[in-house]
Amino acid sequence: MNTGFMAFNGHWDSRAAEIRSDPDTLGQFLSHGHARILPVWRGKPQLRGAGPAAELGWVNATANVLERAPQPYLFLGIHNNTPHFAADISAWEPDALDRGAMAMFMDTTIQHYPGTEPGLFFGELRQSMAQLGASDAALAATARAMFNWHRSHGYCAACGQPSHMALAGWERHCASCGAKHFPRTDPVVIMLVTHGNDLLLGRSAGWPQGMYSALAGFVEPGETLENAVYREVHEETGIQTTDIRFIASQPWPFPSSLMLGCVGRATTRAITLDDELEDARWVSREQVLRGWSGEDANFIPARKGAIAHHLIGLWLAGKVQHAYM
Repeated sequence: MNTGFMAFNGHWDSRAAEIRSDPDTLGQFLSHGHARILPVWRGKPQLRGAGPAAELGWVNATANVLERAPQPYLFLGIHNNTPHFAADISAWEPDALDRGAMAMFMDTTIQHYPGTEPGLFFGELRQSMAQLGASDAALAATARAMFNWHRSHGYCAACGQPSHMALAGWERHCASCGAKHFPRTDPVVIMLVTHGNDLLLGRSAGWPQGMYSALAGFVEPGETLENAVYREVHEETGIQTTDIRFIASQPWPFPSSLMLGCVGRATTRAITLDDELEDARWVSREQVLRGWSGEDANFIPARKGAIAHHLIGLWLAGKVQHAYM
């Protein structure tokens, strides 16, 4: 069976890190007109099309949508012999924003920048992640995570003075004390917990009705992945686990996590919820399969493209069972 792919796990030809400190070369890329630039508005990449036809809305350096974007642009690297950048136009304030809809679990609103060609819009990356090509999805995820870091780290952690973007967007420097700051990625364990023919799944308040997914939580300082899995499962459900192992990882730019997918075997079954989850339950393989195939409206598995969806698919296909024999 198809175990499901993971969005954002693609790559592009080269991040070309050696060029980040070369402003002359970066300037030539932009002035010569062959660079591709991805406008991003408050975490939403510019897109074109929908469904299977969705693609990123790349523009060139003369596009009017970039008039609100501060420079330097974020240099993403080289792909298909073409330099790729991203530009943050979050300073633009669209008319009549539906802020209530934007605060939902899945923001389905779209925004059109005035004067752009028909068909271009800013849309939620989670909604299009399963349709974008692997390289484009990875580029968009990187841009989203980096711009979120810049927005949340505008001041120097050493002296409190304003910092500025440097090294083509890959560092922030403080002119006051000379400190350098580097992008942050937060490790998160996400785990399938099994017991015989059953899978432990949970849901958070605010999720779509019927959606259940793998448990997850941040890795704490001084903690191994295995210990983080054991602690998070026990804290959230009271269940104890063993035979924990790593399976796969996924960048998750909401806002800046690296999801570390694991599996583990439960040694207890009684669930005691804490206040982090709205519900947690044991779900049989048969019910998971019905939900996976869309036959059970009362059980919706994790969204396609997410690592949780991939892990559940591996479990359904019997590809993680051998760890516990």
